[in-house]
Amino acid sequence: MSQKPIGVFDSGYGGLTVLKEILHLLPEYDYLYLGDNARAPYGTRSFETVYRYTLECVEWFFEKGCPLVILACNTASAKALRTIQQNDLPRLNPSNRVLGVIRPTTEIIGNFTKSNSVGILATRGTVMSDSYRIEIKKFFPQVKVFQEACPMWVPLIENNEHLGPGADYFVQKNLQELFTKDKSIDTILLACTHYPLMLEKIWQFLPGRPTTVLSQGEIVAQSLSDYFFRHPEMESRCSKKGNLRFFTTDSPDDFDTHASLFFGQAIQSKHVDLEDYMAR
Repeated sequence: MSQKPIGVFDSGYGGLTVLKEILHLLPEYDYLYLGDNARAPYGTRSFETVYRYTLECVEWFFEKGCPLVILACNTASAKALRTIQQNDLPRLNPSNRVLGVIRPTTEIIGNFTKSNSVGILATRGTVMSDSYRIEIKKFFPQVKVFQEACPMWVPLIENNEHLGPGADYFVQKNLQELFTKDKSIDTILLACTHYPLMLEKIWQFLPGRPTTVLSQGEIVAQSLSDYFFRHPEMESRCSKKGNLRFFTTDSPDDFDTHASLFFGQAIQSKHVDLEDYMAR
């Protein structure tokens, strides 16, 4: 089989924080990034809508030849990944793979907690899916999981207000509500790929006890490296020229302006019209 890029998908910008860490660990591969900004946010949408949108984007990656697609989006991983893996992959291309960000995190999160109490900060859609509680129980049945939806964090970040005083109220409120559920929480997972940009505020308002705060980028990058070690047949299908291309379903100018906040450097993207693509 010919070698092709790895696809990295998110409903918008947050997946760039994951791609940044993947590139740091695995810079030799080629990557395509697609942000479905025209239909973001996914977090407030129904399971059926998120599944349909995510599947359309996965099909676009497959059309581009990508043998492997990473859903660098918690909402898509929670609401669409399993159905795509079980129902759609056999039809689309049984030799391709679609991976998410929930499984790599839940496989290791229990190793960080001493109190066996873990907090999850996420979008409302991810919390409602209960995916983290279900998956963590499989690997660490003794760990108690407490979830808090933070619906204002993404708009604060995307409007570049996440480090200003306007963010203080919401970060403090959500952290207080999380710890009200269990004061013994000693590990917090940022279960939205936007949230690493909130780290400064999170540290500011954490209670004065030792707390581990986990971001997903490094975890997913290490998991991908391990996956390639265990699946050399997939690794051999991924091209290695160090190329990186960005696409968005919305305005490239808007995407490029916001993307640097998440990716840490300037980028240039191209527009993709999924409606035209799906109509073919």
